[in-house]
Amino acid sequence: MNIRICKVYTPGTRNTVFSSFQEITKTSPEKKLTSKNHRKKGRNNQGVITSRHHGGGHKRKYRVIDFKRKHHNISGSVIAIEYDPNRNARIALIFYKDGKKSYILCPENIHVGDKVMSGLNAPIQVGNALPLEKIPLGTSVHNIELSYNKGGQIVRSAGGSARILAKENNYVTLRLPSKEIRLVRKTYYATIGSVSNKDFNNIKLGKAGRKRWLGIRPTVRGSVMNPCDHPHGGGEGRATIGRPKAYTPWGKPALGVKTRKRDRYSDIFIVRSRV
Repeated sequence: MNIRICKVYTPGTRNTVFSSFQEITKTSPEKKLTSKNHRKKGRNNQGVITSRHHGGGHKRKYRVIDFKRKHHNISGSVIAIEYDPNRNARIALIFYKDGKKSYILCPENIHVGDKVMSGLNAPIQVGNALPLEKIPLGTSVHNIELSYNKGGQIVRSAGGSARILAKENNYVTLRLPSKEIRLVRKTYYATIGSVSNKDFNNIKLGKAGRKRWLGIRPTVRGSVMNPCDHPHGGGEGRATIGRPKAYTPWGKPALGVKTRKRDRYSDIFIVRSRV
């Protein structure tokens, strides 16, 4: 397990569980692979809040991740595993034989010194990126493309992996972490293995301040607001919401309502929807 459970020294350490960071081998990022990261804090171009509960938090630099795995047929070695404040997975710094460096999503069970490769002729091993048609059935994959040469777009969060179920004609059938079964073109790239930091869902922040450090502002329940502020507001004491089901602050149904658009272009690729 890569988590630490705090002893109760202060109220802030009570019930706190955080990552042990044992796998981290380098603390400062590669300067040439970073860029400015202006966060919008939930506001639009007029400064109006359009997404609630965003704002504050520690300053971050963006690490440029190679989701495309562009260095085809060039072997590279893992020289460092780093923490990335912009995602819940770890990232790996790769040094290729042509002298270039890049960041990739760190797969589970990858260590410093291991070799990785991408391309049609890459061997079947964890961390290598290949077209889906070249990967055997039953293999776990992540960082999967949905458009040609656009780079991986799905299955990129900590501990995530999809499984290859079948190959037929021009498509490969995948079972995603959401239990959705979906068709993806066989020529699109994916990386073998699952994403690192699988214990991320066991982390407990322990105090409100740590949430603020992450850039998350407080959330107030609608039932404690006034009727003019929320459909659930008003009443005497701890009153129920007074409606048959829950609603958003703007009066639309919430909790369990499907939000996917009808007749979406990708419906034809979904064999079974997520539950």
